[in-house]
Formats: sequence, structure tokens, C-alpha cells
Amino acid sequence: MNKRTQISLVIGSAMFAFGAVQAQAAQLEVTVTNATKGIYFTPILAAAHDSSLFMFRTGEAASAELESMAEGGDISGLSSVIANAGGVVVENPAAGILNPGVATTFDIDTGDLAYLSLGAMLLPTNDGFVGLDSWKIPTQAGTYKATLNGYDAGTEANDELAGSMPNPPFITFGVGGTGVETAVSNAKVHIHPGNIGDSDAAGGISDLDSSSHRWLNPVATITIVVK
Repeated sequence: MNKRTQISLVIGSAMFAFGAVQAQAAQLEVTVTNATKGIYFTPILAAAHDSSLFMFRTGEAASAELESMAEGGDISGLSSVIANAGGVVVENPAAGILNPGVATTFDIDTGDLAYLSLGAMLLPTNDGFVGLDSWKIPTQAGTYKATLNGYDAGTEANDELAGSMPNPPFITFGVGGTGVETAVSNAKVHIHPGNIGDSDAAGGISDLDSSSHRWLNPVATITIVVK
């Protein structure tokens, strides 16, 4: 995989605290806001689907399609899997990269499908992604809000080196880092610990500037209007 040329998306999970009894609704307006100060989201993939599908599961190994999204931002595989199984997909609603502090809003007609998922790669990371996994769509009209976490696909060591990540022109990398990790420490999908980074642009353990690209969860907010 050429991760320098892949820029697309993935999907992950979030924590929703909605008390109402839930089922599907046909029309949703979804707003995703990048809540970070120095992390970029690759093109987003959103999908409505049934209970037999999921984009990822924490504690399980990533699929090849999720790996492609998490390491290189390529959402085409996940999109095809979901669409071919009868799901409804919305690709790249922000028309490119979603910058820190910026929001995108889009509509999705879920039909009789009961679950919503969403995701995108986090840049710069080795295999991090923001995601919402299989949220049960309420039948009751209203506005629902939550925060979204960043996840680690468990497919690549978090070495934080420029040669291991996509290198878009809007991110400045250091050089000469020795690597934060040298091997994968958890090969299952799990909550991402965030970048470490350092302040040494010509050495240190990381090629990421800690003042710009260090982050902690949550990484996004989501607002869903059920119409």
C-alpha cells in the first residue's frame, strides 16, 4: 500500500448516551466537527446499514478494508463492502480533508436501515481513525449529540515517523526520529492513546511536533437531526 498517495476514510465508534427507545428513521442530517487543534480527517465515509454489518469492532482484528482506511485514508473498500450488502453510503461529504475546528453537514436517507456508522483516518497518525460504529437510529424525531473517539486499527506500529505515514503538503514533518514504537503493541482495534510527538525537528523519537500534533480523545463531535 502506498500510504503517501492514499487520502480517504474509515469508521470508528463513539459513546452515545441517548435514553430514548430507538429504531430506524428515514432522513438524517448529520454534522461532524473536527474537535482537534492539529489533526486532520481524511475524506469521511458515512453509512446506513443493518445489524449484520459493521465497520469495525473494538477488541477484534481490523478487516483489510479498515486497514486501508486507517493507514492510508482509502475508503473505497469499506464503501464497496457496505453498498454491496445493501447499505447506503455517503462518501466524502466535506469534499476533501476536514481541517481542525471545521465542520461538515450532510444528509443521508437511511430508508429501512436501522444503524449508522461513520469514520475517517486521522492525519498524522500511523493507523488512527475517528469513528462511529453501528449507532441505532431513533424513530423519534429530534436532535442527538455526542463525542467521537479516535481508534487505533492495530495494524501498524505507532512509530510516528514520516516514512510510515501519508505526507500531505499541509503537514510539516521532522526528520531523524528513532520511532516511538518499533512493533505493534496491540493487534486488535482499540482506543488510540494519541500521538506523543516531541520538540526535536531533526531527531528525537518522533517526526511529529508535539506542540501541533499531540492529541487526546475525544477528537470530534457529531450532531444528528432525525427528521
